[in-house]
Amino acid sequence: MVRVLELEDVSVVRDGNTILDGLNWTVESDERWVVLGPNGAGKTTILNLASAQMHPSAGTARVLGDQLGKVDVFELRPRIGVASTPLARRIPREETVFDVVLTAAYSVTGRWNEEYEDVDTRRAERVMREWHLDALRDRRFGTLSDGEQKRVQIGRAVMTDPELLLLDEPAASLDLGAREELVQLLGGYAQTPDAPAMIMVTHHVEEIPAGFTHALLLAGGRIHAAGPLHEVVTGERLSEAFGLPLVVSTSEDGRFAARARWS
Repeated sequence: MVRVLELEDVSVVRDGNTILDGLNWTVESDERWVVLGPNGAGKTTILNLASAQMHPSAGTARVLGDQLGKVDVFELRPRIGVASTPLARRIPREETVFDVVLTAAYSVTGRWNEEYEDVDTRRAERVMREWHLDALRDRRFGTLSDGEQKRVQIGRAVMTDPELLLLDEPAASLDLGAREELVQLLGGYAQTPDAPAMIMVTHHVEEIPAGFTHALLLAGGRIHAAGPLHEVVTGERLSEAFGLPLVVSTSEDGRFAARARWS
């Protein structure tokens, strides 16, 4: 397998505050990782490193085989799919859903004077079908619900067949129905043979889709646990990381649930 992300003794310090402290972590091309941890643990910072939006303060970070600081990030970033709230804020509210997806071919937000090839249009059409976006094709992005915007963002992120897909809290703020629809779509995608390596940040174990293979548990900017999903997402490990007695259960289809255990 190809190593798509490698962090060697990586630290990130901002304004004198240590956000990540001495991380060693690797992600292979056939792995689907979920990143968990309390607020302020450094989850989004890891995605900023993995998306080549940030350089480490110390240590070595390699993304898709290239070392940050020694690679043209403008050539590297188009190989990475990203769905996040900051990206959504850069999408023009008046852009149609189809153009939001299509413009990923040029790594731009907002259609201008680009000329797209037939292969780009066909790929965008395929993504629209796969992510249940056909009915939204001519809608303006700014008129969509949170759930619809999340699906459009992910459709845009996979439009270019990325080698690494990064999802920052894709189910945040969604109602129960929208969350379950998105989790099912992500689970189906994660289990396809041609899916890229995936890293998803979430606050809730209930949002972990089927098909995800590994978990990274952060606490205080350090790795508390990392490895196969069912070895990391346990009551004992989560209780230690969150400082609260927690009970974790799993359903027949492999979905997780967590609740506090009060004496």
